[in-house]
Amino acid sequence: MRNRLRRSMMFVPGNNPSMIISAPVFRPDSIILDLEDAVSVNQKDAARDLVVEALRTLDFGSCETVIRINGRHTPYCEDDIRALVPARPNMLRLAMTEEPEDIVWADRMIGEVELEHDIPHGTVKLMAAIETARGVLNAERIARASERLVAMSFGAEDFTNSIQSERSRDGFELFTARALIVMAARAAGIQPIDTVYSNVDDDEGFRADVQRAKQMGFAGKSCVHPRQVAIVHEVFRPSESEVRRAEAIMAAIQEAERRGSGVIAVNGRMVDGPIVSKAERVLQLAQAVGMTKGGDTSGN
Repeated sequence: MRNRLRRSMMFVPGNNPSMIISAPVFRPDSIILDLEDAVSVNQKDAARDLVVEALRTLDFGSCETVIRINGRHTPYCEDDIRALVPARPNMLRLAMTEEPEDIVWADRMIGEVELEHDIPHGTVKLMAAIETARGVLNAERIARASERLVAMSFGAEDFTNSIQSERSRDGFELFTARALIVMAARAAGIQPIDTVYSNVDDDEGFRADVQRAKQMGFAGKSCVHPRQVAIVHEVFRPSESEVRRAEAIMAAIQEAERRGSGVIAVNGRMVDGPIVSKAERVLQLAQAVGMTKGGDTSGN
């Protein structure tokens, strides 16, 4: 679960049945059914019931099911957890995570509900949504707060509000927060997921934002519109030359193991641990989009 492909995580309002039903058509890696920002206060209970029913009755195919639940310090969070865990989503995304104690509390609550319903402990995973300056400064401790935690996401809209700034097209004001979240997540062995790009009519700006996120080390991008999914997958798609080099590296490793040699070189360059890890990541992406045998031949 920690290394699952999460290039695209597409938000879907938890109170919109037609959008929930159609979401798998766009083939994001993860579908986030949103019970927080997308749902008004007077619709929280109805949306929660709808999401539970969707999890129990709909086929989401290969898409990971993620539910963005309300923050710990809201009157809805505990009810969210108690209702959703028995429906077995793959993961809960905890809004407004600011302290490691938020994750510890959610972990304990999920574990209690799993036990009550005879669900194996650890079945439902957690993602921490970092959306404030306080959360960013505590990101390292949050990332290590629970074995159930497999990813950490960044929320730029609330973050810019917390630092009394405005979000710009180039995202200059987000650089430090993004870097800290990437480093905290990677150091803890979990996946960092970048923030949404809310201007759905600006494909050029969105593509640049995805490229920036990839370069910074994010594992994926949150999306607010179905057409953003294809752009994310295109940006994260490795080039043919990258795939061929990765295949050559893995073939050289196999040959070295066969010969009992500890020295590995490809095209005259020595191959060490970091290079092997990068090659493995390239091949994982390549397989996902059908560029190697056994992959998704749709090119998704």
